[in-house]
Formats: sequence, structure tokens, C-alpha cells
Amino acid sequence: MSFRITGLAPEPFQPLFALPEPDLLALGAQRCIADAPRGYPCRISLCDAAPGTELLLVNFEHQPAPTPYRARHAIFVGRAAGSRFDRIDELPDMFHGRLLALRAFDRDHLMTEAAVVAGSDAAETIETLLADPSTAYLHAHFAARGCYAARIDRA
Repeated sequence: MSFRITGLAPEPFQPLFALPEPDLLALGAQRCIADAPRGYPCRISLCDAAPGTELLLVNFEHQPAPTPYRARHAIFVGRAAGSRFDRIDELPDMFHGRLLALRAFDRDHLMTEAAVVAGSDAAETIETLLADPSTAYLHAHFAARGCYAARIDRA
């Protein structure tokens, strides 16, 4: 079964980059500069930001439905993220070398299944979870820190 992985739209985050530090802090966000080639996974491009890249660490509500699974967590978004990752049957670079928690949700936004997999081997598990007719979509999270990584739908 084909799947589509999408990063977040950049538009809601772009105005935040113009804010001064006190305003960012009031929003529970902070500016940072990537200081290593790995460790700053941008949720727009779904790539690790290169050293020297400006990012914001923000609290993002990735599961806004009013259910027991409503959730928000810290994510990085890059100023120079470029285009939003939107690919079919392609795992983003940032999945490789990370352990993922894949969570399946139904049309009522209730979790129906979950699995923990090596990111580079996630395609088979994604296809299996999406093969269940009760699954409406998946969320990928980084298993170690629990951060939201990306949304996955049937293609």
C-alpha cells in the first residue's frame, strides 16, 4: 500500500522568526542555532538542520482533536526549511538512524494501534498499519524523546 508522508506547512511558523527573544519566550518558544549535523530535525523539511542553521524550538499541538489523545510537544522548525516535505513511498532523511513510534488513529482521532520500529525500516510497518481499514492516518514520533515527527496518510 502506498503512503504519503508530509511535513508541516511553513507559513504558521515564519512570523515567529521575526519576534524578539522576550516575545518568543512568552510563547514558550526559543531560538537556537544548530551546532551539529544531527540533532535538530526540522518538521517542515523533515531533514536534520545543518550546523549554523537558525531554528525555533516551539510547542506544537500535533493532535488537536478533543479526545484523550489530544497532544502537543516540542518540535524544531527551521527558518530556511525551504519546501515542505511531501512525498509518496519515500522515507524522509531524518527517519534514518532513529527509532520511531508509529501511532495509528481512526476517523474519530482515537489511537487504534502502535508500533516501534527502526526509522530506516519503517516502510513495511507503515504499510501494515495503513492496510487496516479502521486506520485513518498515522503519526510518527521519535521514540526516545517522544516528539512528533510527521503525518502519514494513504497515498
